[in-house]
Amino acid sequence: MDGIRFRLSHYGAQVFLVVLFLAAGVAVGQEQPAASETKPAEEVEKTTVTTTTTTTTTSYDILTTKRLTGDWGGARTSLEDAGINFSFLLGTMSQFNFRGGINTHNAHETGGKAFYNLEFDFDKMFGLKGATFFGRCIQTWNSGIGRHVGSLTPPYYSAGSGGDQAWTLDKWWYRQRLFDDRLEFRLGKLLNIADLIDKNVYADNYLGKFMNRAFVHNMTIPTTKGLGAFVRWWPVDWLYVQALALDPDYSQTTCSHGWGGFDTAFGGEDRFRAFWEFGVLPAKVPGWEKLLPGHYRFGWWLDSQPKTKFIDTLGGLRADQHRSGDVGFYFNFDQLVWKENPTDVKDKQGLGVFGRYGFAHGDVNRINHFWSAGAAYQGLVPSRDKDVLGFGVAQSILSKTYRHNVDSRADRETIYELYYAIHVTPWCVITPDVQVITNPGGSKDARDALVGGVRVKIAF
Repeated sequence: MDGIRFRLSHYGAQVFLVVLFLAAGVAVGQEQPAASETKPAEEVEKTTVTTTTTTTTTSYDILTTKRLTGDWGGARTSLEDAGINFSFLLGTMSQFNFRGGINTHNAHETGGKAFYNLEFDFDKMFGLKGATFFGRCIQTWNSGIGRHVGSLTPPYYSAGSGGDQAWTLDKWWYRQRLFDDRLEFRLGKLLNIADLIDKNVYADNYLGKFMNRAFVHNMTIPTTKGLGAFVRWWPVDWLYVQALALDPDYSQTTCSHGWGGFDTAFGGEDRFRAFWEFGVLPAKVPGWEKLLPGHYRFGWWLDSQPKTKFIDTLGGLRADQHRSGDVGFYFNFDQLVWKENPTDVKDKQGLGVFGRYGFAHGDVNRINHFWSAGAAYQGLVPSRDKDVLGFGVAQSILSKTYRHNVDSRADRETIYELYYAIHVTPWCVITPDVQVITNPGGSKDARDALVGGVRVKIAF
């Protein structure tokens, strides 16, 4: 699931950087349109909205600039006006296992990721309305403290590569929007959770919200990153439907193959993972405009890969059994329940709540049921309007079939997490975080763990 790994001297990272510099040359060599305000292509892909403004020259202020490196003397604005958006984001964390789990001796790690995002707006570059191309290269280091805790879900969603350092061509896709953005297509290397399905306003981004993986996505959904296609349709403003199909064998393709997943997507076994989801935004329903913003999502998935059933093999006397066509479903909502300034549309201060539930068949999936719930308050402390306080509870319930046939001590794992995101500057967020994990790994014999840490996010 980590993509195509490259060392710094290898071909993939070099190509990504060469494309960046060539793009910069194209931007400098053409007539520049008026400056625009564009959201950066951050770690988790977000919708880009562009509006035309008048170019102004401002002095650099480290306390108010949106990015640490500023506007590069106007070069960044020139590139964005030409349709080329490059951003560099660093996310790092230090965590300690203070008590319980598997091990507390030297159970502290510092790891993280650096994200190099490059996006081309083909409308600005070539006049192709609604067309963009996005690519992301990541650098990872350290694998976190998961091995010290022994939990089903890592205390930090994705601390690193499992090695000292690695480079990955993580994602890339072509996106086309049509009919005033009501219809969207994507083709390329896609990630299902966090980017496209099971999204949540208060719990889906481990760089800015909850750290534990259990609060990033529903644990019954098969996490998949690979070559595939995605489509989303908004028939009305308050309802969308979407579908996604991905190659499930991509993770088995190593860098040495050199095909970037094309060998498994277009050759070998004919297998896929498909996901469907529809969502409702009640506040956009005609006549309900006074409601506070919220999203309600329902989805289901199909995995065509054969999976091994949980059976008692009687010490190897019985052969393994397999089942194909596994399915599951999930529900997800987020809702703002109280707003400090109800008349100010742009002010986000207030209290929001969220919840998830998911089901997967227990005969082939270790986690049979999953649920999570919590709340987040932005601007709780006076004069700290952008700081966020969040608390959540998540539980992975192991399959009864797994317990009866494989591990009689299997039960459930529960995570309690509390964080406070401090917006030091627009480009720097520091987040202290504490987690209590009961029955790590879902075992009744495991020792409850107490994990503490701090995360730093910097936008360059």
